[in-house]
Order: sequence, then structure tokens, then C-alpha cells
Amino acid sequence: MRTYIFLPPLKSMTGGVAVLHQVARHLFSGGFDVQVVPREAATPLPDGVPVCQWQDLALTQDDVWMVPEGWVNALMPGLQAKARNVVYVQNWSYLLSALPEGVHWPQLDVSFLNVSEPVAWFTQQVTGRSGPVLRPGIDTTLFTPNEGNEAGITPVPTIAWMPRKNKALAVRIRETFEARRALLGKQPARWVEIHGMSPQQVAEALRNAHIFLATGFPEGCPLPPLEALASGCIVTGFSGMGGWDYMRQAMPAELGGHAPWWPQREVPWQGNSLVVADADVPAAANALELAAAWLETGSPELAALRKNSAATVAEYTVEKQREAVMALWREIERGTIF
Repeated sequence: MRTYIFLPPLKSMTGGVAVLHQVARHLFSGGFDVQVVPREAATPLPDGVPVCQWQDLALTQDDVWMVPEGWVNALMPGLQAKARNVVYVQNWSYLLSALPEGVHWPQLDVSFLNVSEPVAWFTQQVTGRSGPVLRPGIDTTLFTPNEGNEAGITPVPTIAWMPRKNKALAVRIRETFEARRALLGKQPARWVEIHGMSPQQVAEALRNAHIFLATGFPEGCPLPPLEALASGCIVTGFSGMGGWDYMRQAMPAELGGHAPWWPQREVPWQGNSLVVADADVPAAANALELAAAWLETGSPELAALRKNSAATVAEYTVEKQREAVMALWREIERGTIF
């Protein structure tokens, strides 16, 4: 059994492509026959993993052909070869929008692999097909907390945010939060933009921040809030739906704390984030205000939040991901799935 992983024609690294690289490296180091297939020459490649050029791709019925959900046309070589076609759904939002007009998933000979439980639920709802979950993993040797941020009280918080994630909404949240802060006679918060940084620079920025404002939606299993949890930040803001794979509510409903209506799995942690409904600007400002108040007073809620954050991160490490990849591909090898 050979595994071929399609790499989309993107000139820069994205979170989704990084996860594809991780899976390829895990398979290669685990002894599986795996190759990545870039669509274009400029596509970033994972170090050490064999490469099959697009024009050289020759699939058979025993091969696994894995394609992320937004690139339906790339499934064609696998469909023509009657290979074991696997759509890795990394963002629920692109699952239907990427389909050509008149084409529906039940018409195609594909199986689904999902990046999170909310994505798996959505996939089943719109395709009628269930599939396993393969979550991302974060580098917990890189994303580590700043122990100094956990001591004492913090009158002026540092808030990290990502302008590429719905910037206009993020700016409205910031304006609302700072307007209310000014009414109380408090100093403006320090704001740190995470944009155009290397992973090391991102880790440093998060390590020196107290709060992370998540404004991404839609999301499949968003990595930045996970990295923020690992870095000791209080995570506030939006889930993008997919964030509910690991986010658990620590914000009171009367302040705008949001609860999902779809099923949630049982997890060994409790409240780890202050989560509001996607695009709810006033509630997101409330979340920032609550986090800042906890920091200003050294609230006991912080200890519980950090304990739950650590328990969350422990289940999303690169090693946990590797174990999941190995177990999943052994099942594929045995023919029990896909």
C-alpha cells in the first residue's frame, strides 16, 4: 500500500499545509511508503519526505490518494484509477463551496478524514458519510508558557491578535474594549500583531502576551488558539465552530459566553477559554474585559483556567498526533477503513 498526499499550489505555508507536512513526516518516519505530490514547483515541501511530481503520478487501486477538501479537481487521478480516495476535511466551510456546479459528494467514490469532531459532525450532516478524526499537533517545545506571566497581578495586559483573521471585526472588538477601559480610567492595553512572523517569533510573541484574541471563523481545528493555550495566554473570542474540538467554556452566559448546540465529545478538562459566538463584537469585548479583570486582581479563576489549558494542550502534541497517524494507517493497511 502506497500513500500519496496532494500538496495544493500555494506559495507560502498555511496551517492546513503544515498539517499535511506533519502527516507525511509521521508516515515516512513510521516506515510507511509515502510520497507528497506538489501541484506546482514552488509549493513548500516537508523535509526528508519523498516527492512524486504531478506529471509522474500513477495511482493503482491499492494506493491511498489523500486530498484536502478545497481541491476537488485534484481527486481526478484517484477517481480514474479507482484508488482509495481520502478527502481530508480541514475546514468545514470549504467542503461544499469547492464542489463544481452540479457535483455532489455522494456521487464521488471518496472517504472522509476529518480534522476535528465538529468537522466530522458537519461532514456527516452534509454528505451522509462518517469518517475518523485526525487532529493536528503543536510543538510544545516551542510553544511554552512564560512563568513570569503567572505571578502576581497585571494592571495592563498584553493582548496578542492576528489581523489576517477577520481584521475589521478584530478592530471593532479592540475599539469597544478600549472605549470601556477608558471610561473606567484605565490605561490602554498593549496590543501585539501576529503577522508575517516565523514560528519562533510567533511563539515569542505569545509567550510574552497575557491574552490571545481569536477572531478566526470559519475554522476546522484552529491552531493559533491552541498555541496560545500552550503559551500560557487566556484565550478569548471566536471558535470558528471547529475550535469547539478543544475549547470549553469558562465565560458566564450572562456576559455573552456561548455554548454550541451541536454534540460535543467528553474531554478530561473543563473551562479553558472565554468563547463567544462568532462575530459577536460586544461579547468578545466582554471576554477581554473579564480576562483583564482576572489578571488585574490575580483572580483564583486563573489557576483553574491554566490547569485546564495544560490538560488540553497535552492531548494536542506532535507526539499524540504521530500516535494517531500510526494507528489510523495501520487500520487502512488492514483494510478496516477507507
